[in-house]
Amino acid sequence: MTAADVPTSAVFTAAVTLAPAEPLHFDLAFTATTQPCPWPKAYGGDLVAQAAAAAMRSVADGKSLHSMHGYFLRPADIGAAVRYEVELLRDGRGYSTRQVRGYQNGKPVYVCLANFAAGEPGGTFEAGPELDLEVPAPEDLPTSAEYLAGRVGGTMTEESRAYWSGGRSFDMRHVPGPLYLAVEGKQTPCQAVWVRPFDRLRPVEGLTDAQRDRAALAYVCDYTVLEPVLRVLGLPWAMPGLVTASLDHAMWFHRPGPVDDWLLYVQEAVAADSGRGLGTGRFFTRDHRHLATVAQEGMIRTV
Repeated sequence: MTAADVPTSAVFTAAVTLAPAEPLHFDLAFTATTQPCPWPKAYGGDLVAQAAAAAMRSVADGKSLHSMHGYFLRPADIGAAVRYEVELLRDGRGYSTRQVRGYQNGKPVYVCLANFAAGEPGGTFEAGPELDLEVPAPEDLPTSAEYLAGRVGGTMTEESRAYWSGGRSFDMRHVPGPLYLAVEGKQTPCQAVWVRPFDRLRPVEGLTDAQRDRAALAYVCDYTVLEPVLRVLGLPWAMPGLVTASLDHAMWFHRPGPVDDWLLYVQEAVAADSGRGLGTGRFFTRDHRHLATVAQEGMIRTV
């Protein structure tokens, strides 16, 4: 039975389930396992979410993760352990800061700084999800599995079809259309993706539900944040010769909100040149509460 036959969010919760380990370099350490995918190396969102989980497990005074900034240093092996070493850089009354380094095969593969805030009274503002697109309700859009059923083309294999259809823990529905085999819809620098876990998120040992939900946003954001760049350049994922890789990543968590319901992930291409592209994204609830903002630069190479 393939992943697409029984779609589940358990892939994500398995990814962010950490095991305490003896630190070799810094103050605390955890190990986590990268999850299966049909590419040569592990999904970058595994590393972002695992590092976020490691940082959150090092803060015990109730502060919430409000931002993280990281670099992908080397590709990570699939189905293999990554050791996350956490350095306790600062613990203040209002803010705390952590450095997290992920090691595999004795070499660093990911590094990030994560900042935590106690929170305090203040003014509130949130921009809405303005888009030069008509965005139907998620129920009116095809699932990835429905879109891919009976389609063939490019470098897509049965394994990648299953992964796109149901192996990524989240149901993703594109506006104006997916980029799996062709650039569906206009070749514009913006798009939106409705995202929701395939089933209710399971508890994760060592994390509160609110911390798990932040890790879920960190995990799912990497799947599509570079797609507006690919869209405006006319590059579908299955185009022969296309090679992409995440380079650096930044994320800000503005306010808590439900992750088990549909979220609208509004994305925009900012720049593309010299084999790199920068994309941004914002997560909104169905009633337009702005939960988080993402920026990521990636390598985009055609050979």
